[in-house]
Amino acid sequence: MKLLLNIKKEKEDLGKQVNNLFKIFLLRTSLHHLSILLFLLGSITLQAQDLEYSNSKKYTVADISVSGNTTFSPQTIITYSGLIKGKEILIPGDEISSAIKKLWNSNLFSDIELYITKIEGDAVYLEIKLADLPELNEVTILGIKKSKIDKILSENKLAKGVKVTENLITTTKNYLANKYKKEGFYNAKTTITTREVIDSIQKKRVDMLVKIDKGEKVKVKEIVINGNEVLSDKKLQKAMKNTKKQKTLRFYKRSKYIEEDYKEDLTSLIDKYKENGYRDARVLIDSIAINNDKTISVNIEVEEGSKYTFGDITFIGNTVYSNQQLSRVLRLRKGDTYNGVLLEKRIADNTKPDADDLTNLYQNNGYLFSTINPVETNAEGNVIDMEIRISEGKPVHFNSVTVVGNEKTNDHVIYRELRTRPGDLYSKQNVVRTVRELSQLGYFDAEQISPDFLNPNPNEGTIDMQYSVVETGASQIELQGGYGGGGFIGTLGLSFNNFSIKDIFNKEAYKPIPMGDGQKLALRLQASRFYQTYSFSFSEPWMGGKRPVQFSTSLSHTKQFLYNPITRNADKSRRFNITGISVGLAKRLTVPDDYFTLSQAVSYQHYNLKNYNTGLFTFGDGYSNNLSYSVGLSRNNTFNDPIFPEGGSNFSISAKMSLPYSLFNNVDYEALADERDDLEEELQENPGDQDAFDRIAEIDQERFKWLEFYKIQFKADWYTRVVDRLILRPSVEFGFLGAYNQDRGVIPFERFFLGGDGLGTYSLDGREAVALRGYPNQALSGQDGDAIYNKFSLELRYPITLKASAKIFALTFLEGGASFNNFRDYNPFDLKRSAGLGIRIFMPAFGLLGIDFGYGFDALPGETVKNGWETHFIIGQQF
Repeated sequence: MKLLLNIKKEKEDLGKQVNNLFKIFLLRTSLHHLSILLFLLGSITLQAQDLEYSNSKKYTVADISVSGNTTFSPQTIITYSGLIKGKEILIPGDEISSAIKKLWNSNLFSDIELYITKIEGDAVYLEIKLADLPELNEVTILGIKKSKIDKILSENKLAKGVKVTENLITTTKNYLANKYKKEGFYNAKTTITTREVIDSIQKKRVDMLVKIDKGEKVKVKEIVINGNEVLSDKKLQKAMKNTKKQKTLRFYKRSKYIEEDYKEDLTSLIDKYKENGYRDARVLIDSIAINNDKTISVNIEVEEGSKYTFGDITFIGNTVYSNQQLSRVLRLRKGDTYNGVLLEKRIADNTKPDADDLTNLYQNNGYLFSTINPVETNAEGNVIDMEIRISEGKPVHFNSVTVVGNEKTNDHVIYRELRTRPGDLYSKQNVVRTVRELSQLGYFDAEQISPDFLNPNPNEGTIDMQYSVVETGASQIELQGGYGGGGFIGTLGLSFNNFSIKDIFNKEAYKPIPMGDGQKLALRLQASRFYQTYSFSFSEPWMGGKRPVQFSTSLSHTKQFLYNPITRNADKSRRFNITGISVGLAKRLTVPDDYFTLSQAVSYQHYNLKNYNTGLFTFGDGYSNNLSYSVGLSRNNTFNDPIFPEGGSNFSISAKMSLPYSLFNNVDYEALADERDDLEEELQENPGDQDAFDRIAEIDQERFKWLEFYKIQFKADWYTRVVDRLILRPSVEFGFLGAYNQDRGVIPFERFFLGGDGLGTYSLDGREAVALRGYPNQALSGQDGDAIYNKFSLELRYPITLKASAKIFALTFLEGGASFNNFRDYNPFDLKRSAGLGIRIFMPAFGLLGIDFGYGFDALPGETVKNGWETHFIIGQQF
């Protein structure tokens, strides 16, 4: 420093000495010299007396050169520094200081030096010498699983070629510290070291070594609360949702300490007091004590204050709604215990988009820009008078409504589902409902549908609405093969859920199939040596294009060949064919609300037997017909994602019935029933009586020529969020198959088969497979099925990922059910019980796949030992 001062003092010798002495040390900076640089350049005028001169000298920059170890071009560095050839500058002065700062703040260099190389009169020659920051070569991370390394590298941008700065190292350390604190590793430590290496092109790089010592998770041994008299320790600890003390039997919430969650829990603790009228409650002191066993103890001291009640509640500024109308929504009265948390929710409940609160009352009726503020006007005598101050603003109308992101789905398919249209009054509930309807279509990723408000204009009372969607695969393919039923079984299924039948003859529309009109087309073929099944179905959700009336139709044909035990092949001369057709309409209702759907269908099945004698029927040659009418009422208001609903409910009740043929076909079924009973008694005495057997077959052929029955079914599911995204799903089911004429009896078709995975295995008689995990398929009903069943389920679900490419969630369940042949034996509480866990994976191209492990707590019919564990594979079905 002194040498510098001497140089600057001897003005007459400056030109001769600058090449030697200034070149050694005039303006120099590096990582450890930055503060000296700023002192020299920024404070030089303040030290004029110490330097024994007070005047800077003006020079014209004659030339600027660049030297040192850098990959940047000289022109780039000079331009970035701000120094310009031919410009007059002061030395010492701000131009030099500014150039150094600019280069330094670029975070590209580890060392920067600026020299005066020559002075000729008023001309000065400058040299910028610098060294680039080293680039990152390789990163080694120790102390964590290999599967976690890629995420740390990507989130900290530790890629090869990145400039290694002190900021990069500090940011990485902070990221890792916060990451592991959130996971309960409160004492996690990270060390980062670097080592210079020279690569093949003689370029200096840096290898980085990151050592992570997570240590053990910090558990909360105890939570001590002092100062509480009104609320017990148990109630206050329960209010702390995230911070829990160690408890052996707690599985749903671990006792790890996370500082961010703990601070949130302190707020929840005070909110608990506010809910009970103690609005002045506060935390006086909170502290953390580290125990010898590496756990911590949390100590909290509270001051409860006095209990308050609501006094007069008045509304100010309301013109659209009367005080009485607003009071009915607020639902708080004079004399009620003061509850600040409930007051906030009744004004604006941010946890429920469709909440019954004052804000939604206004926003659902056009007042988007309304504001509602509660103000305490008096608190004497622990009675709080409130003013609810309302600024209503202008009613808002939609100026334009658009949808972006749909590349395959045609606009009209989307726009017919919108509940918000240009010119309509703004309604928050209609925006929420629109998002739900778009999600339920199944063509878009429910997690990425975004309603965006554009160009809000409070003065004009208008707003533009834009829905952003991300399309997912809407078609599924089923291609599988395996051995079963004595031979190879092959299945080919195609399901197109966003089909366009109008483009079926348009070659340009095949990409690879015509898509975009929201129709559903499904084709399925299954075949083995013993049977063949063909089916086709089609549905149009908006028949005619103007109203939500769904038209559907299906065709199916099945051939079943009798197994020959001698040759072990199918005897194709002995067969049972089923041909079926159905046509249905489903209409979305508006009363009681538009979540209801009324569906109706007419179906016909023809059963044809040729030399097909089995235990299923008493006749081997003949036919049976099933002409039936179905009517159903359902209500589905489950939340957005149809694969993983997080709220709402879904229930349905349906009836399927045939004509009461026995009322008008002039057949005496009572006489036939008596004759059949007599013949069965004869067969018991003489099993070889072929005439009796043939006559029973004739009677049954008459009984089942046209099937006569009615069938009632009910099913309901509810979805409730327990905590975070943990969803509770209770469910109940009931089914009953009855007969109009008891002499004719309950038909052997359309029955219920309980147990197993519930997948509809190949069947001849319209049977319904009802799932009950923990037991073999269809093992809990009689050999020919039962006429009554009930089932109860309780399921907990938690999502692992809900990305568009694959939605995965885990589940655990408790369930019980039973089936009975008649009401005399019916007991809804005599259940076969089970419990277990499983996982579901939904991929757009393949539908829903899953596996369940269920434990049956009861014995199968006819056995005495509990069934135990069963594994179930799920394809294309949800429980």
